[in-house]
Amino acid sequence: MKCDEYFNELKNDYEIIRVLSQKNESTVLLLRNRAADKKLVLRRYSAPVPAYDFLKTVESENLPIIYDSILLEDGQIVFEEYIDGITVADVVENGLYTYRGAKKVLIGVCDALALLQSNGFVHRDIKPENIMISKDSTVKLIDLNASRKYTPSAEKDTVRLGTLGYASPEQFGFAQSGVQTDIYALGVLLNVMLTGRHPSSFLSKGKAGKIVLKCTQIDPQSRFHSVEKLVAEL
Repeated sequence: MKCDEYFNELKNDYEIIRVLSQKNESTVLLLRNRAADKKLVLRRYSAPVPAYDFLKTVESENLPIIYDSILLEDGQIVFEEYIDGITVADVVENGLYTYRGAKKVLIGVCDALALLQSNGFVHRDIKPENIMISKDSTVKLIDLNASRKYTPSAEKDTVRLGTLGYASPEQFGFAQSGVQTDIYALGVLLNVMLTGRHPSSFLSKGKAGKIVLKCTQIDPQSRFHSVEKLVAEL
Protein backbone atom coordinates (compact mmCIF):
# COMPACT_ATOMS: atom_id res chain seq x y z
CA MET A 1 0.00 0.00 0.00
CA LYS A 2 1.15 3.55 -0.76
CA CYS A 3 0.99 6.52 1.60
CA ASP A 4 -1.87 8.26 -0.25
CA GLU A 5 -3.99 5.10 -0.15
CA TYR A 6 -3.32 4.58 3.53
CA PHE A 7 -4.03 8.23 4.30
CA ASN A 8 -7.36 8.13 2.46
CA GLU A 9 -8.42 5.19 4.63
CA LEU A 10 -7.73 7.25 7.76
CA LYS A 11 -10.15 10.04 6.89
CA ASN A 12 -13.16 8.22 8.31
CA ASP A 13 -11.54 8.01 11.75
CA TYR A 14 -9.47 11.19 11.82
CA GLU A 15 -10.18 14.88 11.23
CA ILE A 16 -7.36 17.11 9.96
CA ILE A 17 -7.18 20.12 12.29
CA ARG A 18 -4.30 21.84 10.51
CA VAL A 19 -1.04 21.36 8.61
CA LEU A 20 1.90 21.91 10.96
CA SER A 21 4.63 21.58 8.33
CA GLN A 22 4.89 20.71 4.66
CA LYS A 23 8.12 20.10 2.75
CA ASN A 24 9.11 18.04 -0.28
CA GLU A 25 10.17 15.04 1.81
CA SER A 26 7.73 15.31 4.72
CA THR A 27 4.31 16.48 5.86
CA VAL A 28 3.25 16.95 9.48
CA LEU A 29 -0.44 17.16 10.37
CA LEU A 30 -2.37 17.75 13.58
CA LEU A 31 -5.24 15.26 13.68
CA ARG A 32 -8.19 14.50 15.94
CA ASN A 33 -9.36 10.96 16.49
CA ARG A 34 -13.12 11.25 16.11
CA ALA A 35 -14.02 8.32 18.38
CA ALA A 36 -11.67 9.21 21.24
CA ASP A 37 -11.82 13.00 20.68
CA LYS A 38 -8.05 13.03 21.08
CA LYS A 39 -5.43 15.09 19.25
CA LEU A 40 -2.30 13.49 17.79
CA VAL A 41 0.39 14.28 15.25
CA LEU A 42 0.80 12.42 11.97
CA ARG A 43 4.18 12.56 10.25
CA ARG A 44 4.45 11.43 6.66
CA TYR A 45 7.93 10.84 5.19
CA SER A 46 8.96 9.97 1.64
CA ALA A 47 11.72 7.67 2.94
CA PRO A 48 11.98 5.45 6.02
CA VAL A 49 13.18 7.02 9.29
CA PRO A 50 14.40 4.05 11.37
CA ALA A 51 14.55 6.02 14.63
CA TYR A 52 10.74 6.04 14.79
CA ASP A 53 10.59 2.26 14.66
CA PHE A 54 12.92 2.24 17.67
CA LEU A 55 11.01 4.93 19.57
CA LYS A 56 7.69 3.09 19.39
CA THR A 57 9.28 0.37 21.55
CA VAL A 58 10.48 2.68 24.36
CA GLU A 59 9.26 5.55 26.52
CA SER A 60 11.23 8.62 27.53
CA GLU A 61 10.11 11.71 29.41
CA ASN A 62 12.02 13.89 26.95
CA LEU A 63 10.87 12.31 23.68
CA PRO A 64 7.32 12.18 22.28
CA ILE A 65 5.36 8.95 22.58
CA ILE A 66 5.25 7.16 19.22
CA TYR A 67 1.94 5.32 18.96
CA ASP A 68 2.79 3.62 15.68
CA SER A 69 5.26 3.67 12.81
CA ILE A 70 4.15 2.14 9.52
CA LEU A 71 6.41 1.45 6.55
CA LEU A 72 4.64 1.69 3.18
CA GLU A 73 5.68 1.29 -0.44
CA ASP A 74 6.65 4.92 -0.90
CA GLY A 75 7.47 6.11 2.59
CA GLN A 76 6.51 6.00 6.23
CA ILE A 77 3.59 7.16 8.37
CA VAL A 78 4.19 7.94 12.06
CA PHE A 79 1.51 8.52 14.70
CA GLU A 80 2.94 10.67 17.49
CA GLU A 81 1.85 12.21 20.77
CA TYR A 82 0.48 15.75 20.49
CA ILE A 83 2.47 18.00 22.82
CA ASP A 84 0.49 20.97 24.09
CA GLY A 85 3.09 23.69 24.57
CA ILE A 86 5.54 26.01 22.85
CA THR A 87 8.94 25.62 21.20
CA VAL A 88 12.22 27.08 22.39
CA ALA A 89 12.08 29.17 19.20
CA ASP A 90 8.84 30.75 20.46
CA VAL A 91 10.52 31.62 23.76
CA VAL A 92 13.64 33.12 22.14
CA GLU A 93 11.50 35.17 19.78
CA ASN A 94 10.13 37.04 22.78
CA GLY A 95 13.19 37.16 25.03
CA LEU A 96 16.30 35.33 26.24
CA TYR A 97 16.82 32.49 28.68
CA THR A 98 18.66 32.80 31.95
CA TYR A 99 21.56 30.37 32.34
CA ARG A 100 19.47 28.35 34.82
CA GLY A 101 16.56 28.10 32.37
CA ALA A 102 18.81 27.21 29.44
CA LYS A 103 20.57 24.57 31.54
CA LYS A 104 17.24 22.89 32.32
CA VAL A 105 16.36 22.73 28.63
CA LEU A 106 19.77 21.38 27.63
CA ILE A 107 19.68 18.68 30.30
CA GLY A 108 16.28 17.52 28.99
CA VAL A 109 17.57 17.43 25.41
CA CYS A 110 20.72 15.60 26.53
CA ASP A 111 18.64 12.96 28.32
CA ALA A 112 16.71 12.37 25.09
CA LEU A 113 19.94 12.22 23.08
CA ALA A 114 21.53 9.80 25.56
CA LEU A 115 18.76 7.29 24.85
CA LEU A 116 19.00 7.77 21.09
CA GLN A 117 22.79 7.66 21.00
CA SER A 118 23.04 4.59 23.24
CA ASN A 119 21.00 2.82 20.59
CA GLY A 120 23.12 4.08 17.69
CA PHE A 121 21.07 7.07 16.51
CA VAL A 122 22.23 10.63 15.81
CA HIS A 123 19.50 13.31 15.72
CA ARG A 124 21.34 15.74 13.38
CA ASP A 125 18.80 18.56 13.60
CA ILE A 126 18.96 20.05 17.09
CA LYS A 127 17.51 23.57 16.90
CA PRO A 128 15.01 25.75 18.82
CA GLU A 129 12.09 24.74 16.55
CA ASN A 130 12.63 21.06 17.39
CA ILE A 131 12.48 21.44 21.16
CA MET A 132 9.06 21.65 22.78
CA ILE A 133 8.26 22.84 26.28
CA SER A 134 4.97 21.27 27.36
CA LYS A 135 2.44 23.00 29.61
CA ASP A 136 3.83 21.07 32.58
CA SER A 137 7.35 22.39 31.68
CA THR A 138 8.67 19.07 30.33
CA VAL A 139 11.34 19.36 27.63
CA LYS A 140 10.62 17.25 24.53
CA LEU A 141 12.99 16.73 21.59
CA ILE A 142 10.97 16.22 18.39
CA ASP A 143 11.33 15.69 14.62
CA LEU A 144 13.72 12.86 13.82
CA ASN A 145 13.47 13.28 10.06
CA ALA A 146 17.19 14.06 9.74
CA SER A 147 18.28 11.32 12.16
CA ARG A 148 20.46 8.44 11.04
CA LYS A 149 21.90 5.22 12.38
CA TYR A 150 25.61 5.56 13.12
CA THR A 151 27.72 3.19 11.00
CA PRO A 152 31.26 2.73 12.43
CA SER A 153 32.74 1.76 9.06
CA ALA A 154 31.34 4.75 7.12
CA GLU A 155 33.60 7.66 6.25
CA LYS A 156 30.83 10.22 5.72
CA ASP A 157 27.05 10.58 5.55
CA THR A 158 25.31 9.43 2.40
CA VAL A 159 22.64 12.13 2.75
CA ARG A 160 23.42 15.65 3.97
CA LEU A 161 20.69 16.90 6.27
CA GLY A 162 20.51 19.50 9.02
CA THR A 163 19.82 23.18 9.53
CA LEU A 164 22.32 25.84 8.46
CA GLY A 165 23.88 27.46 11.52
CA TYR A 166 23.27 24.43 13.72
CA ALA A 167 24.70 21.75 11.43
CA SER A 168 28.27 20.72 12.26
CA PRO A 169 31.05 20.81 9.62
CA GLU A 170 30.94 17.02 9.21
CA GLN A 171 27.29 17.24 8.09
CA PHE A 172 28.49 18.96 4.92
CA GLY A 173 30.34 15.87 3.73
CA PHE A 174 33.67 16.18 5.53
CA ALA A 175 33.11 13.17 7.81
CA GLN A 176 30.41 10.93 9.23
CA SER A 177 27.89 12.36 11.72
CA GLY A 178 28.26 11.00 15.23
CA VAL A 179 27.68 11.87 18.89
CA GLN A 180 29.76 15.04 18.54
CA THR A 181 27.50 16.22 15.71
CA ASP A 182 24.61 16.70 18.12
CA ILE A 183 26.96 18.23 20.70
CA TYR A 184 28.00 20.90 18.17
CA ALA A 185 24.34 21.87 17.70
CA LEU A 186 23.79 21.90 21.47
CA GLY A 187 26.56 24.48 21.78
CA VAL A 188 24.97 26.72 19.16
CA LEU A 189 21.59 26.22 20.85
CA LEU A 190 22.92 27.26 24.26
CA ASN A 191 24.46 30.42 22.82
CA VAL A 192 21.26 31.37 20.95
CA MET A 193 19.14 30.81 24.06
CA LEU A 194 21.39 33.08 26.13
CA THR A 195 22.27 35.79 23.59
CA GLY A 196 19.87 35.45 20.68
CA ARG A 197 22.86 35.15 18.34
CA HIS A 198 25.04 32.50 16.72
CA PRO A 199 28.37 32.01 18.54
CA SER A 200 30.27 32.98 15.38
CA SER A 201 28.88 36.52 15.70
CA PHE A 202 28.63 36.87 19.48
CA LEU A 203 29.85 34.40 22.10
CA SER A 204 28.12 34.14 25.46
CA LYS A 205 30.20 35.35 28.42
CA GLY A 206 31.73 33.39 31.29
CA LYS A 207 31.22 29.67 31.91
CA ALA A 208 28.51 29.37 29.26
CA GLY A 209 30.82 30.82 26.61
CA LYS A 210 33.53 28.29 27.46
CA ILE A 211 31.02 25.44 27.13
CA VAL A 212 29.75 26.79 23.79
CA LEU A 213 33.31 27.13 22.51
CA LYS A 214 34.17 23.53 23.38
CA CYS A 215 30.93 22.22 21.86
CA THR A 216 31.51 24.02 18.57
CA GLN A 217 35.11 23.10 17.85
CA ILE A 218 35.73 22.31 14.16
CA ASP A 219 37.42 19.01 15.04
CA PRO A 220 34.73 16.66 16.50
CA GLN A 221 37.33 15.06 18.77
CA SER A 222 37.95 18.43 20.45
CA ARG A 223 34.29 18.68 21.55
CA PHE A 224 32.72 16.98 24.57
CA HIS A 225 32.89 13.24 23.93
CA SER A 226 29.39 12.53 25.25
CA VAL A 227 26.22 14.33 26.28
CA GLU A 228 26.85 13.05 29.81
CA LYS A 229 30.16 14.97 29.92
CA LEU A 230 28.40 18.08 28.64
CA VAL A 231 25.73 17.80 31.34
CA ALA A 232 28.43 17.40 34.01
CA GLU A 233 30.09 20.61 32.76
CA LEU A 234 26.78 22.51 32.83
